[in-house]
Amino acid sequence: MHVLLTNDDGILAPGLAALYRAVADLGRVDVVAPADSQSAVGHAISVLKPLAVRRLHVGNTFHGWSVAGRPADCVKLAMIELLDRQPDLVLSGINAGANTGVNVLYSGTVAGAIEGALFGVPAVAISQELCDELDFDRSGAVARRVLDTFLATRPAPGMCISINLPASRPGWPRGVRCCPQAPVSWQEHYRKQVNSDGETIYWLDGWQSDETGTPDSDVAAVRDGFVAVTPLRADLTDRDRLDALRAWPWPRLD
Repeated sequence: MHVLLTNDDGILAPGLAALYRAVADLGRVDVVAPADSQSAVGHAISVLKPLAVRRLHVGNTFHGWSVAGRPADCVKLAMIELLDRQPDLVLSGINAGANTGVNVLYSGTVAGAIEGALFGVPAVAISQELCDELDFDRSGAVARRVLDTFLATRPAPGMCISINLPASRPGWPRGVRCCPQAPVSWQEHYRKQVNSDGETIYWLDGWQSDETGTPDSDVAAVRDGFVAVTPLRADLTDRDRLDALRAWPWPRLD
């Protein structure tokens, strides 16, 4: 098997190295990852500047391409230029922090996986809930067991799932739940400050709502100590409202 590995925490992130170790026995594993942290960049790509690329040997663990760009850039560049053939699987992670609820839209980790799916390759985003003890090797071992089930089903071309691991606590994870993305956003505010140059600046701050209205959601699953597995797609069309929208009295524009 040929695996393409990326992330949004940067090529030096411990979660990336742990995921590499967890899947290295699958076959050929190529790493193409951002040069530095690209958290919360969503599915942004670089169109106004070129992408600088360096070949690195990271921590005596892997050789990889360091890209001065976003996760989606990394996957796109790998598919079109850097790899000699299309991989069989794209993995993005292990992210430091869960990507549940609205974070699915903001996440560079998720974007890396979805970009792979857009090329028709099965793809998986893997994220770890933040906690006091981030044991990425343990997380990698858990993720590998979930990934093995995914691979055993012979996933269709372009199928994408997001795996969110709960905090590392005794007895957790308690199992696997397949669940939808929670329809919740963050409770946000800006902290207003004045910098040394006298400029007014704003820092975004907030926390994710501990939603309880959707007990089968990804947020609830991770909160309850389960691994949340959510199927994702790039098509954002709200099909439930599409027919109603067509029935509106739209003006004639001729």
